[in-house]
Amino acid sequence: MDLLQKARDYEEENRIPQEERPAFHVTPPVGWINDPNGFSFYQGKVHLFYQYHPYSTAWGPMHWGHQTSKDFIRWQECAAALAPDEAYDKEGCFSGSAIETEQGHVLVYTGVVKNDDGSGVRQNQCIAVGDGKNYKKSAKCPVITGDMLPEGFSRSDFRDPKIWKDGNVYYLVAGNLDGDGNGQIVLFSSENLYQWKYEGVLAHSEGTIGRMWECPDFFELDGRHILICSPQDMEAQGYEFHSGNNAVYFLGDYEKGSKTFSRGNPVSLDYGLDFYAPQTTVLPDGRRIMIAWMTSWDALFIPEGQKWQGMMTLPRELRVEHGKLMQQPVRELKNYRKNKIFYKNEILEGEKCYNGIRGRMIDFTLTIHAGEFHEFTVDVAKSEEYHTRISIDKDKNIMEIDRTYSGVRRDVACIRRVKLPDCEAGVKLRFIMDRNSVELFVNDGEMAVSTVIYTPLDAEEISLCCDGRAVIDLEKYEIEL
Repeated sequence: MDLLQKARDYEEENRIPQEERPAFHVTPPVGWINDPNGFSFYQGKVHLFYQYHPYSTAWGPMHWGHQTSKDFIRWQECAAALAPDEAYDKEGCFSGSAIETEQGHVLVYTGVVKNDDGSGVRQNQCIAVGDGKNYKKSAKCPVITGDMLPEGFSRSDFRDPKIWKDGNVYYLVAGNLDGDGNGQIVLFSSENLYQWKYEGVLAHSEGTIGRMWECPDFFELDGRHILICSPQDMEAQGYEFHSGNNAVYFLGDYEKGSKTFSRGNPVSLDYGLDFYAPQTTVLPDGRRIMIAWMTSWDALFIPEGQKWQGMMTLPRELRVEHGKLMQQPVRELKNYRKNKIFYKNEILEGEKCYNGIRGRMIDFTLTIHAGEFHEFTVDVAKSEEYHTRISIDKDKNIMEIDRTYSGVRRDVACIRRVKLPDCEAGVKLRFIMDRNSVELFVNDGEMAVSTVIYTPLDAEEISLCCDGRAVIDLEKYEIEL
């Protein structure tokens, strides 16, 4: 049976109407998605692949789904790109990356296969080459096997290759476990994509930052090197990390000669309830863009009857500023903003809804300049029954997001708190909302907070409340595609 054609036929016959899904966030045509894969620029388009199981809304044998875009906002669904149809990947085509080469568009992914004795699996790295629509797996797969790792390194947790080219040499990082079960990132190099050399351990958890490090990414930006990864099984640490699966970055310096990375401390990439497995790409204009799976493994809830599960974040532009990784929505979003409503130097005392400040597909910025208050709250996606609340405790410099009353019908995490900079200097909050999500960018990208909501779409009010007196600006646009 041709498993790839089967998947393509299924998604074509069961495609969910776009109006039943978010308007400008990537979702599957049908079924399940998780990690973004193969985020790359090829032949004038942005290509995004993803972990994909078209046949149900639950994780299953992993395929690669595929969509393209010219502006990160309008996405074109393409036929599924990979299926687990070879002996070396029959347990799944797990996460990976892509790169434009003279051979074509090269996908590098993890092929999963059972051990010969049936005890567990092995994970190896594989290659497929295509033209932007169809991809053929190399006869040389797998091109990197666990046997190329040092003795004691895990062969069963060795996945998620991220590839790039520096000069005439290709490099690749992948997640792995050492002999003690601690997460690490291993580095390989190649001159031709098919013969690879193990170079060493690029970074190590040292037993303090979760266990397996998934979905690594490594790149230079604004004169610094950045390592991104998604540690599993973390324990909560203050307001910086929550329990479970996190996504973090390390800012540091890379010495190319010795291939060593001197890193700083880990920092959360997103402080919301739903963000994992980010991946970046670089555009011809030099921008570094990041996208992530806007779902949590421990909060897999969807409304009854919904035929899709999982979505991606809005792609974000990255920059390094004052020793921090800053994130902002891609600038292309502004091309879809309509019907500006603006209030300047408003005095807010108590609770108020402002005329025209409402909606579920909006770009809304609230600037709190100053004031005598202790708590400030913003309710979005609001009706008499529902709301998602963002509250700021100015005295403690704590912001809380709470989706308890957003329509959640499962016992999942609904509250997250984050430490803000000094609120006395003011706070700027930019909300990007798209039917089933709230993405909040604080102080022009100092931090991001991403949260999924499945609130009925007629809940579209926005209310502000201050327990004292505050001076605020409001700027809101509808987003129309």
